[in-house]
Amino acid sequence: MDTPESCKSEELCTELLQSQTGVTSISTESVTQTLRLRVFGVLHWVVSLGLILATDFLLKKAFAAASIEFPSALFGMFCIFSVLIILDYAVPSAAVAFEKFFEPGIVFIQRWLPLFYVPYLVVLPLSLKEIPASSAIKICLIVVGGWLATLCVTGLTAIGVRKAVKTELLDAEPMEKPSPFSSIEVCAWTGVLLISFAASLVFPTALGTRARTYLPFLLASTVLGYMIGSRLPSSLKKVFHPIIFCAASAELAAIALGFLSKSGLDAVLGYYVTNSSSNPGAGDILMGFLGSVILSFAFAMFKQKKLVKRHAAEIFTSVIISTIFSLYSTAIVGRLLSLEQSLTVSILPRCITVALAVSIVSFFEGANASVTAAAVVVTGLVGANFVQSTLDKLRLRDPIARGIATASSCHGLGTAALSAKEPEALPFCAIAYALNGIFGSILCSIPAFRQSLLAVIG
Repeated sequence: MDTPESCKSEELCTELLQSQTGVTSISTESVTQTLRLRVFGVLHWVVSLGLILATDFLLKKAFAAASIEFPSALFGMFCIFSVLIILDYAVPSAAVAFEKFFEPGIVFIQRWLPLFYVPYLVVLPLSLKEIPASSAIKICLIVVGGWLATLCVTGLTAIGVRKAVKTELLDAEPMEKPSPFSSIEVCAWTGVLLISFAASLVFPTALGTRARTYLPFLLASTVLGYMIGSRLPSSLKKVFHPIIFCAASAELAAIALGFLSKSGLDAVLGYYVTNSSSNPGAGDILMGFLGSVILSFAFAMFKQKKLVKRHAAEIFTSVIISTIFSLYSTAIVGRLLSLEQSLTVSILPRCITVALAVSIVSFFEGANASVTAAAVVVTGLVGANFVQSTLDKLRLRDPIARGIATASSCHGLGTAALSAKEPEALPFCAIAYALNGIFGSILCSIPAFRQSLLAVIG
């Protein structure tokens, strides 16, 4: 390093050089430490998420090999929750460490959760081709009317039980909100979209099959659509919910690719969801996370274990009544409107999160999983837009009732909409959101209960 001419003495120059060296050393150490922390953070995220996905995969394989119809992810959720409770009782510090270890993976799942619903909407045109317009109108009536009825029944039940037990509201544990998407992330996925689009047109079978070659482009169009939809102003989100914006983005991308490649929309959608583990499409990759969503419920319930224990009467009574009412009312109205049996069965779990709703309809022969997912998402969208104003008109002010009623009638999307403005209701939303799907899955796994629903449908 050259000695500055302004230095008039050797001592001054030495001090200056030492000062400069010291600053450089501290800066280098700081950068190195920052890089180490980031590398460690990435590895922590990869391991925690990888273990969750591996657990879901192994459980699916084990249940399939044993021919067990009960949802494997739901069993895994019970196991994780039980382990957390046992550790919390025996070694509380171990329970906290266990929860903290999986936190990066859980935060990732929560951040992207709505995205995992989208593939069912994207391929919906393939499923709706044979559904008459009159049947589609009946489904819409059942979904919208059923949402309102379930909201009222659940909210009033929660209020009634709350008045009977007279427990004071306990403060909930704070729940971390996922970070918003940055401009860098949007730009990165835009680059992937453009490059993969060109590659799909120029080298359609570069990776062996069109499904594999189209996968990066169709995945990027879906992810980018969700990112942009999430960054829209609140006024636009009321019209274009991030899920709708995301599904539309993926659909338009499929239309463009089908037109320019001359393969057609139906063929591209067939590559989007192949239902093949050896040759998956973009939709298969996204739907592969649905099991991990169910496993994450264990951590959400454990975090609010004190709340569950204190308000167990309100929560469990409301959720049980809500789930039974939702399933049977859908069956009854479907029969009254003369809706086809297969379609009525498909929309039975309209108020249950799609991750479990699809598992539930698998118990019934002839059910259409795409119709199920569409009914669930539409229910959520209706709730997300109208749940708060409807609860106000019903004069349901209690945060317990508002949270349970919202999650039980419009699951995750309604939960996200309500919690954004009423954080005090979020814990009850999270609990009811999980329990509603759990109880519905348990009921529909019982043959006698399934037969009773089919008897009502006729």
